[in-house]
Amino acid sequence: MDFMSNAFVKTAANYSVVVLCLVVFLAVFELVTRYKNWVEIKNGNLSVAMATGGKIFGIANIFRYSIAQNDSLITMITWGIYGFVLLLVGYFIFEFLTPKFQIDKEIENDNRAVGFISMIISIGLSFVIGEGIE
Repeated sequence: MDFMSNAFVKTAANYSVVVLCLVVFLAVFELVTRYKNWVEIKNGNLSVAMATGGKIFGIANIFRYSIAQNDSLITMITWGIYGFVLLLVGYFIFEFLTPKFQIDKEIENDNRAVGFISMIISIGLSFVIGEGIE
């Protein structure tokens, strides 16, 4: 009997891998943003919390599609990484398309409108990215 054919084992494996990837991917986002996510969230910055929550949802949603489409753990991880890269590209496009102000600076200053749009972009793009996963 294949060890991964057990639903409990497969669920635990998927969960463990996704949590690990989530931590790594959030660390990457932390490197590319000008603010410190967890410091700002601890200080009550709702804009950072919304933007970070959108990233968490986006990453998890991409992996949801990857898990649904792939039986292999390695293939699931590969698609998840690819989806994260596309989500990261989306973040840079958002920054590029708003030349009149800096997204990171507005979010750091708790501009909730910008934080909300950032969250919605991450969530929306995750559905588009996820749908393309095979």
